[in-house]
Amino acid sequence: MPPRICALCKEARAVMKRPKTGQIVCRACFFWVLEEEVHQTIVSHGLFHPGERVAIAASGGKDSTVLAHMMKTLNERHNYGLELSLLSVDEGISGYRDDSLETVKRNQQQYDLPLKIVSYSELYGWSMDEIVKEVGRKNNCTCTFCGVFRRQALDRGAVMLDVQHIVTGHNADDVAETVLMNVLRGDVARLGRSTDISTANEGDSMVKRSKPFKYTYEKEIVMYAYFKKLDYFSTECTYSPAAYRGHARTFLKDLESIRPSAIIDIIHSGEALTIREDVKMPTLQVCDRCGYMSSGPLCKACVLLEGLNRGLPK
Repeated sequence: MPPRICALCKEARAVMKRPKTGQIVCRACFFWVLEEEVHQTIVSHGLFHPGERVAIAASGGKDSTVLAHMMKTLNERHNYGLELSLLSVDEGISGYRDDSLETVKRNQQQYDLPLKIVSYSELYGWSMDEIVKEVGRKNNCTCTFCGVFRRQALDRGAVMLDVQHIVTGHNADDVAETVLMNVLRGDVARLGRSTDISTANEGDSMVKRSKPFKYTYEKEIVMYAYFKKLDYFSTECTYSPAAYRGHARTFLKDLESIRPSAIIDIIHSGEALTIREDVKMPTLQVCDRCGYMSSGPLCKACVLLEGLNRGLPK
């Protein structure tokens, strides 16, 4: 049987079938078309402006590593005029984050980008290992602490880097999972913004966040990293098996196996949803204790820290 020819260039031997479109493509065409799809997402949504200082949230995983590689490539190819840097959070998870940060440090050398690492221990006085030892692994508690602390840590790291824009490696699968989770939990407030490609807090410490991979399938990111031989860390977080998101991910993968377009379909459905006028949305204000953005007198991080510190020696 003769080798199949790339559907795009009509010359080279095809090496893969794209999960997103079903096209049979060669390696070079796959690189080009995926990069240009991300470029079109960036341009069509006006994510950046020339001269902007942008921090890439880098965990050492496949998504953030491919994002760093692609942002540097597209910034040079299309003259975005961006000043890029890497921003990492050390949650303090032994055997996981300490190893993945070594990958980030290698990425810093490979992509020649500045790197800033902020840690939970420095910011909050607690590492995730210490938090888990204190509260246990019951329910979704671990991911609640980590999610709240990580979001604030990224913002604080952005202030240290003097940047007002963070890009994250959230892909189409992640966005679809979030839509599903918010529907299943009936979380109207979050459902309205779960498909936003850019979000920004209002106030003195405003930090914009964007998802250039919003329409990019996770499988294609993995293939890109594999064919490019990128250096990334692939071990799963020690505490993630207990996460509620894992159930939504399993459900989504089952849907995708039957209908590959299910991921994009769910995202478009989320984009089409509107919030009723009678639904009261949270009002942003400043935390009385730390000055971070909050929907109440105390931000969620300070509320969680208060519970952790209660009873400890002063």
